[in-house]
Amino acid sequence: MAVPPLQSQIERRRRRRLRLIPVIGYAIVALGLAYFFEQRPSTTVLFVRHTDTDATVADDPPLSERGRQRAAVLADFLKDIDVVAGVDAIFIGHNKRTAETAAVIAGQTNTSVEARDQDNVASYMRYIMRHHNGDIVLVVADGEAIPVMIDELHGSKRLPPFDPNDFDEIYIVTTPWYGKVKTLRLHYGASSGVVVEESSEASGG
Repeated sequence: MAVPPLQSQIERRRRRRLRLIPVIGYAIVALGLAYFFEQRPSTTVLFVRHTDTDATVADDPPLSERGRQRAAVLADFLKDIDVVAGVDAIFIGHNKRTAETAAVIAGQTNTSVEARDQDNVASYMRYIMRHHNGDIVLVVADGEAIPVMIDELHGSKRLPPFDPNDFDEIYIVTTPWYGKVKTLRLHYGASSGVVVEESSEASGG
């Protein structure tokens, strides 16, 4: 028995609509995922070594005069990191050299400072990423701790070691919610155009 022409046309249209359903569904899912990932902000963590310390003090040395000058140069640099918000939070360790470096920066940028134990790197970085998702965070630490912290964020593993008198490097690690972590290395002293007075003091950490 032959199918009436009208019924045949209706059946063909129904089959075409059924074939379009997976395509439309895929498009909706793709658009939804694109919107979802776009709404997940990247977290930027800036790592700097504390500035020059007073070499005449052996136990938990404070900053030297040169160190305070360099910290002021760093503060000027950080104010231009993000033209909208700047640095949202500063994290330090439990020592004078990171605290005094951060205090100079916080005084110029009106940024809160939080001290936490930097020996437990995994816990330290996990706390920052959990409580400051989507923010710009500055971490002031000892030179030998910075590569370990960056590695914890899956940043670059090919970082040169800090020279004992190298205090003007800054590492910017951008961690997207999904995708590749990017690591950028800068010299804030050289880029600022401000000369920090030379000193015969030698300091490390």
